[in-house]
Amino acid sequence: MIGSRNLSRQFSRSAIIQAITSEGPVSRASLSKQVGLSKQTVSEIVSDLEAEGWIRETGRTAGHVGRSATTYELVPDAAFVCGVDLGGTKVRAAIIDLSCRVVAELTEPTDAEGGAKVVAQIGTLCRRAAEDAGVDWARVMFATIGVPGVPDRNDGSVRMAPNISGIADMDFAGAVEAALGFGVQVENDVNLAAIGEQWSGCASDVDNMAFVSLGTGIGAGIIVGGQIIRGSIGAAGELGFLPFGADPFDPNSLRTGALERQAGSIGMVNRYAELSGKKTDVKTLFDLALSGDEDALTVLEETARLVARMIATIGAVVDPSMVVLGGSIGQRAELLERVEAALSACFPNAIDIRRSSLGDHAALVGGAAVGLSHLHHSIFAAGLNNVEIALPQLFAPAWKGVA
Repeated sequence: MIGSRNLSRQFSRSAIIQAITSEGPVSRASLSKQVGLSKQTVSEIVSDLEAEGWIRETGRTAGHVGRSATTYELVPDAAFVCGVDLGGTKVRAAIIDLSCRVVAELTEPTDAEGGAKVVAQIGTLCRRAAEDAGVDWARVMFATIGVPGVPDRNDGSVRMAPNISGIADMDFAGAVEAALGFGVQVENDVNLAAIGEQWSGCASDVDNMAFVSLGTGIGAGIIVGGQIIRGSIGAAGELGFLPFGADPFDPNSLRTGALERQAGSIGMVNRYAELSGKKTDVKTLFDLALSGDEDALTVLEETARLVARMIATIGAVVDPSMVVLGGSIGQRAELLERVEAALSACFPNAIDIRRSSLGDHAALVGGAAVGLSHLHHSIFAAGLNNVEIALPQLFAPAWKGVA
């Protein structure tokens, strides 16, 4: 019975802190109505949270009939999380407070040596970001690390990340934990981008969606019923290996997937060279298409048809209501128009296709969501996994609408 009472108390504590986070400043009476708990229970838990330093008095209610009441709000700087987006060319780190506000962000080129050097770089960059914001490092309690590969939950390594050497041959997760001095969760960056768009981006009102990143590589974060799909080894969404585009039976397609060899940036550039006899890069290729270059337009049309086939494949398997396109190629409006036209010609069901509203910050936003959810679970719900955490949207105006 004691265990049952403690469990109920943790659920109540979590519900109250979430209500204060979302609605504060708020009175005890208002909290009682919102969470459906007795005034006595609310009063006891509020007193505990205030004594522990998680909430504080903000004043008294006004403009109401009867006596005024004390109101409470979250103490935003009582704890922080760190979000890291590790890429092949650059690494970003952000510090986020308990109220879901980004207080600092730093970016620098990824250490080319990879491995332990990248781990040390992450540790230094996160501490610098905290220092820039005047945040006591002791109050940073958790980090989410987005990586361009598949995290191995058994040994801490990161597989299928060819752009960052060494992290497949080490306990990357454990090394980052040691460098930061607290717990971390290592997650595929495209999965985090999907979580970010669903939490604070253009997919915030849907429970079934996919974020598709199109750039040098091709991958997807797939959310079904509000939950990210990882698969048996964490490789769900590696769409670059879909068996069309290039010959899937060519041995090269076992290293770089058949679809990625054609629809990724290298495939697009190679196709343009094949048609025109000229070398270029992806940005210039899009510029050429906008100026009416026939060969560039052909490449865009062919790529759009491949992307439409990819989205149709996702649609046939998981039936998402929305697909968000991101990455250096996926965010181009010229591609979106052609993909929509091609999809309607090859797939019978309507799928809302949108460009990412968070741009290059989508994975960082997702990392913030994962980190803050973990923090709320561990601090306010005693780690109970069956407590659903509903966070307010991230406050980071500079991250919205990034191209």
